[in-house]
Amino acid sequence: MELTKGLIVQDPWCSLILAPENPKCWEIRGSSCNIRGRIGIIKSGTGMVFGVATLVDAFPVTLEDLAANIDKHKVEDPTTITYRKPHAWVLEDPICFRQPIPSNHKRGAVIWPDLRLVVPDEVLPWQL
Repeated sequence: MELTKGLIVQDPWCSLILAPENPKCWEIRGSSCNIRGRIGIIKSGTGMVFGVATLVDAFPVTLEDLAANIDKHKVEDPTTITYRKPHAWVLEDPICFRQPIPSNHKRGAVIWPDLRLVVPDEVLPWQL
């Protein structure tokens, strides 16, 4: 599996995206994004890719949307989301690696670091 883009996510959100049961499938951000496809999920502050997910959509959401979809974004109190124009980035098919791998991205990347990684089979939860 090759990865060219990574998404930096703070914990606990990173762990919730990669959870084996009932994962977080909406990542809430302050703007839309045009990136689609398989992305590495990088835990903020570690420089490590903990898994992958497929980014399939992004759309604006209202406070009412957030309140009605807590099961998707996992923020218990949506009023704590302070983005002026929140967007849901829709993630599917998460895979948590058996062990994280170095992202080797350049320092200073805030959201979307470029990756040039081939994920070794031994970190996947199954053999390809």
